[in-house]
Amino acid sequence: MATVCAPQCSGRCFGRNPSECCHVECAGGCTGPKDTDCFACRNFNNSGSCVPQCPQTVIYNRLTYRMEPNPNAKYQYGSICVTQCPKNVVVDGSSCVSNCPSNKMEVEKNGVKTCEPCKGLCPKVCHGTSWTDSNSETVDARNIESFINCTKIQGSLNFLVTGIEGDAYNKVPPLDPEKLKIFNTVEEITGVYFLNIQSWPASMSDLSVFSNLQTIQGRKLYKSYALMVVKINSLTSLGLRSLQNINDGAVYIKGNKNLCYHDTVNWTRLLGSRPQKLKEKHVCHPLCSSDGCWGPGPDQCVTALQKMAVHHNATRLQLLQKPFRFYSPFFFCLQGANKCLVCASLKDGPHCVSMCPEGVMGQEGTIFKYPDKEGNCKPCHNNCIHLCTIYCCPCNHFSLASKILWYTWEFMVDSMTAKCPSPVAAKQAQIITPPPLCLTLGMRCLC
Repeated sequence: MATVCAPQCSGRCFGRNPSECCHVECAGGCTGPKDTDCFACRNFNNSGSCVPQCPQTVIYNRLTYRMEPNPNAKYQYGSICVTQCPKNVVVDGSSCVSNCPSNKMEVEKNGVKTCEPCKGLCPKVCHGTSWTDSNSETVDARNIESFINCTKIQGSLNFLVTGIEGDAYNKVPPLDPEKLKIFNTVEEITGVYFLNIQSWPASMSDLSVFSNLQTIQGRKLYKSYALMVVKINSLTSLGLRSLQNINDGAVYIKGNKNLCYHDTVNWTRLLGSRPQKLKEKHVCHPLCSSDGCWGPGPDQCVTALQKMAVHHNATRLQLLQKPFRFYSPFFFCLQGANKCLVCASLKDGPHCVSMCPEGVMGQEGTIFKYPDKEGNCKPCHNNCIHLCTIYCCPCNHFSLASKILWYTWEFMVDSMTAKCPSPVAAKQAQIITPPPLCLTLGMRCLC
């Protein structure tokens, strides 16, 4: 016969008395009130104790206001807390997983495979076009979307007239110029052959869709060339502002009657191929170095005279690491969120943060903080559970007939208590069963 639990028990019990409730982390019953007396765990088993989560890899230090490594950390492996993940899985934060999520990549550190956040897009290798395959010899409307989010192209990238303007014989429509922006993510072209541009949309005056291209490997070449730009009358500048290396092969740029600035580039620095010329009336920005530029404006410098960041809408450049983050009087930006003169959002101790700590593990349990009127992160009262605000918070104590009830508290946080109201006080306060969030009533708080 099943035991009828006391109304104070939120789940199973091992007797009928109010003191004989199972621990909240138990599942399926228990033999006693402790988290080690459970038949099974609701969440995780940590060396015989049922816990809501395994000891986290980092914990919040109240003294330094920083997240620091936890020497007693464990990892979630199924429903068990383990000191290290098995070798056939990958460590992702505090968990053992079979594969990294889409925004992370697998990295091996000290013999341990971990998931690390990607800087920008995660590396993605894509195959380029092919001279031997008639269906993919050029970038066209049929295959353009296969290059979405590619960071490295293994092979050639050919832009031919049958791809840009379409091929009626093979029923290939013209390529939408907007879709060429897909190549904004490409950082490297490697493997075989080269970047070959023999046709380009008439509406586009540069190759800025490749503005993040840094390297052309040129391991196999076409007539010794790694980069070809031929007879594109719409081009006025190349716009390859990130290109720093052409590791093998030469550059062939010819028949582009409106093209400027390419003769200012120090090709010797990139590949050692040609002397410098300066085209009349088309000069690089004064802040560009003698290495030349890819087009007009300071953001098109091959290299700048001094290390700087450029805000594209600014008319004046400053010597700084980040735009509009000045450290007077030298305009250099100091590193670290604890070096700011004023925080952009909130402040936790000496550190500028985007949000106050919410539910992070500390040495003495879970940490919850709220921002005050000045934007400083303050710890929630001990009698609060989960989140809190400057006005009120859900209570961590008292129950009556197994229901969490509300009673009035004075506005000041320091007046919070863990005492249940008397029946008379409860009636006067018009206690009601609370919704999920607390409410404010004038200068008083219902919790």
